[in-house]
Amino acid sequence: MAQWTSAVGPAQLARLLSSQQDRPAGPGTRRPPAYRALADGIRLLVLEGRVPVAARLPAERELALSLSVSRTTVAAAYEALRAEGFLESRRGAGSWTAVPAGNPLPARGLEPLPPEALGSMIDLGCAALPAPEPWLTRAVQGALEELPPYAHTHGDYPAGLPALRAMIAERYTARGIPTMPEQIMVTTGAMGAIDAICHLFAGRGERVAVESPSYANILQLMREAGARLVPVAMAEGLSGWDMDRWRQVLRDAAPRLAYVVADFHNPTGALADDDQRRRLVEAARSAGTVLIADETMSELWLDADVCMPRPVCAFDPAGATVITVGSASKAFWAGMRIGWVRAAPDVIRSLVAARAYADLGTPVLEQLAVNWLFSTGGWEQAVELRRSQALENRDALVDAVRRELPEWEFEVPKGGLTLWVRTGGLSGSRLAEAGERVGVRVPSGPRFGVDGAFEGYVRLPFTVGGAVAEEAAVRLAAAARLVESGGTGGGEAPRTFVA
Repeated sequence: MAQWTSAVGPAQLARLLSSQQDRPAGPGTRRPPAYRALADGIRLLVLEGRVPVAARLPAERELALSLSVSRTTVAAAYEALRAEGFLESRRGAGSWTAVPAGNPLPARGLEPLPPEALGSMIDLGCAALPAPEPWLTRAVQGALEELPPYAHTHGDYPAGLPALRAMIAERYTARGIPTMPEQIMVTTGAMGAIDAICHLFAGRGERVAVESPSYANILQLMREAGARLVPVAMAEGLSGWDMDRWRQVLRDAAPRLAYVVADFHNPTGALADDDQRRRLVEAARSAGTVLIADETMSELWLDADVCMPRPVCAFDPAGATVITVGSASKAFWAGMRIGWVRAAPDVIRSLVAARAYADLGTPVLEQLAVNWLFSTGGWEQAVELRRSQALENRDALVDAVRRELPEWEFEVPKGGLTLWVRTGGLSGSRLAEAGERVGVRVPSGPRFGVDGAFEGYVRLPFTVGGAVAEEAAVRLAAAARLVESGGTGGGEAPRTFVA
């Protein structure tokens, strides 16, 4: 591990450690020595992602004062962590968190299960629902009717079809964010949008701040682009973003980019409020960091009492700090690979110019289909159907998991498509491995962290309901029993695509 990229203060670390004291110990458990308890507490914070990897820890004397223990206790705990590979130190640079060499690190996943395999395997790897018919069929039919004039052109529209750019701009304006078509670029999904932004703003070796946990596929995209990921731990539960922590990381690490999912965060489901969004934009502006706001889940509120905050870009009226990314993939259908970027006109021009060396443009027929949905009201009706499906699936999955695995902990989000579940001390990687053996695919927590964090978590999407959700929970319980009995093999869990 290279030099530390963020820091944890002594008071902050003491608070995080004290939050573990409410967790009950197993029957007959003997109290470990003080240094061992401290080392175990810090190690668990790293594995859960509440303290990022490559975070500088307080000096021994400072932490001893905050914890009201002897410096010898802290020194012994740090030495134990170094011996186990969870801490690295360098004279004059201090000590920072790490993960042991050889630990399985998050990496790219395999493709989703082919349709013919779904009869024997319940796939909880992809947070994506089937198409909301009849709206997909109607949209494609409408697109075919509009296609002939475009078929007489070369078909390359690097910025997107003018009609769709204008429609997306109108939709932002209707949300209270005045937007011109010149501020919109249509992309091949949100992944295509973020890939283009990363290549424009963050060259190899540049720091990019990311939530911890965060969306697994984006983390891998950024790794492959050569970015140095700087994780910023999420707050407990659905409260989401710790603004003091964000301000500190943006100030100390000075990342070129920061990536956030403020609307029903993937994987935790948290929803940032107006104050958090305002403070995050202010912190990014002060640090000179460009903030990517991923809005792909923004229309997927599920509970009737949800009051959606203003878009993140609403707090950046000058348009110099926030780049917004949207997509049809989550709200409509993952097979509709249409995304978009909203940014200042000069940024859009730079993205379009760079696209000549990438994919040239987005398929015309799919753009026409999305434009048909937007212009006819079909989008709103399709998304309402999507919300109804996701709500029913969420409630069924929550009930089933609570019944079959009562020791697993999670908070039920008010929107989005995912549950972020603490697995009662079981290894998420082992659960993923055991799940393959009993017929359920589930992504392990480390895929959503940086350098092996979140081993004690799995992500469960609301993609199945009814009897299938009940059977998924039964199979997860069987996988948990296998892990508890030591019935899984060693090594890294099978790769699972996580959408």
